[in-house]
Amino acid sequence: MDVIAHEISQRLPRALGEAVVRIWGHLPHDVQYQLFEDVVTHEGETTRPRLAILLHEMHPRTCASKRARGSRTGQFRGLASFMAHR
Repeated sequence: MDVIAHEISQRLPRALGEAVVRIWGHLPHDVQYQLFEDVVTHEGETTRPRLAILLHEMHPRTCASKRARGSRTGQFRGLASFMAHR
């Protein structure tokens, strides 16, 4: 595989994953469930709690209450932490 094709094959799935995280709270519940379980199936059961925390922080309904309590967590800090521990 040439360098450009390899870069694209690495970058596009990551970009797609980041897009999913950004719109997570707007996805139908059944789609959220399927995506969540697919990640856990492929990455291992130990991923479940970290992924749940990440998505909880990104969900509009739950992150609004967190902001109201004074949290200053950056939007992608949770995503960066999750990706670093994969």
